[in-house]
Amino acid sequence: MQYRRLGRTGLQLSALSFGAWVTFGRQVGRSEARELMALAWDRGINFFDNAETYNHGEAERLMGDVLADLRFPRDSYCVSSKVYFGAAEKPRPTQRGLSRKHVIEACHQALERLRVGHLDLYFCHRPDPETPIDETVAAMDTLIRQGKVLYWGTSEWSAAEIHEAHRVARDMHMYAPVVEQPQYNLLHRERVEQEYAPLYEHYAMGTTIWSPLASGLLSGKYNQGVPQGSRITQPGYEWLRDMVLGENSSRVEKVKQLSVIAAELGTTPAQLAIAWCLTNPHVSTVLLGASRREQLEQNLGALDLLPRIDAALKQRIESSVA
Repeated sequence: MQYRRLGRTGLQLSALSFGAWVTFGRQVGRSEARELMALAWDRGINFFDNAETYNHGEAERLMGDVLADLRFPRDSYCVSSKVYFGAAEKPRPTQRGLSRKHVIEACHQALERLRVGHLDLYFCHRPDPETPIDETVAAMDTLIRQGKVLYWGTSEWSAAEIHEAHRVARDMHMYAPVVEQPQYNLLHRERVEQEYAPLYEHYAMGTTIWSPLASGLLSGKYNQGVPQGSRITQPGYEWLRDMVLGENSSRVEKVKQLSVIAAELGTTPAQLAIAWCLTNPHVSTVLLGASRREQLEQNLGALDLLPRIDAALKQRIESSVA
């Protein structure tokens, strides 16, 4: 495993990390979760990502049970949660958003579900237009000073909103966000590579990127249609199917070109797509999701491919899906 600093902090995260989105509590039960997290740990992964809204809190509860069962030393791994959408199926106004009330209460609930004394990373899952940014920054600052959160960040915030959070933190002598969790993959690049460019220069922001495989599309699994049991067939995730496949087959055709390059290299499209993400020096860690041991083992193999991606191959990979 390789380890990378999270932006300007001293925190070292594994280049590949493991997340619970969609899978935990839906595709993955207790025994499968235990097997996957044990494998991740054995292969050097030290960051496990979660959120209050994943399966309405059940993903955190399941991960917490497994962490307690496996008994990893608490100082040897990092765990995260995210706040915004709420854990209730039909959240009332005070059960969602980024108000001081919800940010702090959601943190306490996440700690209970995950069965830990603190969160290493706590993300604002989306910007909240109904809450002043200074209120949210102050809530995160309170949690850090109480020792319940070590680092806080944002997820899918605009660069302008992140700039404002930093301004507020500076003016009020509070802790600023140190990390953003955006979607980033070969088919979704503009925000990370262009919009966020000033953030790396001014604040040395780290990134914990999600969906490196575009929810499985870049793995080639949809090249011949949509297999049953895949994440875009899960009830309630119809929006994800539309986002992944789009309105026509052009995205699938692009992935087929990527598959040709992978075959020439003797690797898989998934490994190639993940390794490409890691060539970006502003990527602190790539979040992997898996519902099967074989899937996770294969994706971890992306690290072996990384040294082979030189400038010429990188350009060819990017041109294949342009």
